[in-house]
Amino acid sequence: MILIYSILVSALLVSLITDLKTRKILNIVTFPAILFGLIFYSITQGWDGFFFSSLGLLAGIATLLIPFILGGMGAGDVKLMGAVGALMGASFTLQSFVSVALLGGLISIALIIQKRGLLQSLKSLYIFPALLMGTKGRILIKPQMESPILFPYGVPIVLGTLLTFVWSVAM
Repeated sequence: MILIYSILVSALLVSLITDLKTRKILNIVTFPAILFGLIFYSITQGWDGFFFSSLGLLAGIATLLIPFILGGMGAGDVKLMGAVGALMGASFTLQSFVSVALLGGLISIALIIQKRGLLQSLKSLYIFPALLMGTKGRILIKPQMESPILFPYGVPIVLGTLLTFVWSVAM
């Protein structure tokens, strides 16, 4: 298992660096990690291992597939979660995704507050429900003149996965 953990941590750290520098998570990192997980578990545990790794791969991809389809993140993010799944299995991947989503949300909130200011952000939270009154559930969204707030989602993927890994090893 040390070998699997080493591959996982290496893939995560390389992905973190490349995502921060180039805003890309490289196939040369994710595909070998996925293949390694599938082959390792198939050799060591037979068909059970293959299904363990395959189910993890599918779980990892499934967690980020809808945000990817909606244009909220890149394919590299999805493949990185798939690699986590292939190496660690579905259960770990789903637990990791909870940490990833929470960290991603916290980073997003921090960036929104940084860009728009705390007071403006709080006003938006207070005014938004009042704007919905009388709309009968219909929301008209006006295109914003401001540029969107973007950040490399590989950061919360890496941090959330490492947090889950440390938590699972400690328990």
